[in-house]
Amino acid sequence: MKKYLWLLLIVVTGSACKKDNFDAPGSKLSGRLVYQGTSIEVEYNQVPFELYQYGFGKIGPVGSTFAPEGTYSMLLFNGEYKFIIPNGQGPFKWRQLPNGAPDSLTIVMNGNQELDIEVTPYYLIRDHQFSASGGKVNASFRIEKIITDASARDIESVSLYINKTRFVSGADNIADPVNLAGADITDPNNVSLSINVPSSAQGDVYARIGLKIQGVEDRIFSPVVKVQL
Repeated sequence: MKKYLWLLLIVVTGSACKKDNFDAPGSKLSGRLVYQGTSIEVEYNQVPFELYQYGFGKIGPVGSTFAPEGTYSMLLFNGEYKFIIPNGQGPFKWRQLPNGAPDSLTIVMNGNQELDIEVTPYYLIRDHQFSASGGKVNASFRIEKIITDASARDIESVSLYINKTRFVSGADNIADPVNLAGADITDPNNVSLSINVPSSAQGDVYARIGLKIQGVEDRIFSPVVKVQL
C-alpha cells in the first residue's frame, strides 16, 4: 500500500511539473482599427475587444482594449480564434448578426500576424491643424459624416484637449476642455476651437480633438499632435 501511494505521488508530481512547463504563447497578433485605410482613434483603455479560441469548450474570452491610436497587440497560442467587438462599444458600427448579436471574425494563428479590423465610424475628423499663439492652442478641422442611413446619429459635441503626455482625452488633460455643442456647428467643413494653456505648462503640449456622438458612449478622436508653445 505504501509502495502504491509512493508511485501515485510520483505520477501526480510529474504531471504537475509537466503542466507548469507549458510554453508561453509566442505568436503576436497586432493591427489597427481602420475605415477604408484611415486609422480610427479612440480613448485609452475604453474600447474593448474579445478573442475566443475554438475547440476548448465554453471558456471565457481573452480580452483587451485598443490603444489611443486604435492599435492592438496580443501574444497568443497558435490556433483558430474568433474576434468580436461587443455591442455598444466604440464610436463606430461593428457588424451584427440578424439576431442583433455581434458578428465574429475568424483568425487563424500560425506565427506572427498583422490584421487590421475594419469598422464603420459615425463620423471622422479630417484635415485637423493645430497651432499656438497668445497662450492658446488653436485647432481647425472639418467633420465628415460617414453613416448617413437610418442608423445615423447627430453630433452631441466636439472638444479640444491638451496634455503634457501623448495620452490626451477628457480623462487625461491639463486644462478644462473647450466644448462646442453639435447644434452650434454651422459649417462642419470649417470648425475651429481654442483652449487656454495653463501658465504652469512650458515647452510643448500634445493636443487632440474628440467628437461625441449622441447616444454613443465613446468619442472618436483626431490623432495626437505635438504643439510647440
